[in-house]
Amino acid sequence: MPTRTCVGCRVRDAQDRLLRLVAGEGEILPDPRRRLPGRGVYLHPRLACLALAERKRAFPRAFRLPGPLAADGVRALLEASEAGAE
Repeated sequence: MPTRTCVGCRVRDAQDRLLRLVAGEGEILPDPRRRLPGRGVYLHPRLACLALAERKRAFPRAFRLPGPLAADGVRALLEASEAGAE
C-alpha cells in the first residue's frame, strides 16, 4: 500500500487511512473517493491534525498556492465523522 504524509502531524501512514484534500476556488475540498483533479494533500481524518495544519499554515505551502484557504468543508466533515464515532 502506498504511504503518504499527513500535512498536519507530519506522520507517514498508509494512503487508505488518510483523507485526500484538493484546493478549489479559495477553499479546501475533501476528496474521500480520490477522484477530484488537482494537486492532492493528505490529512489524518482527525480534527487535531486539521488544527495543526491550520496553525502551521501548511495548506498554502502544500498546495503551492498563495494566501489563506478556507477549510470549513473539511472541518464539517471531520466533526460529523467524529460525532458519529462517539
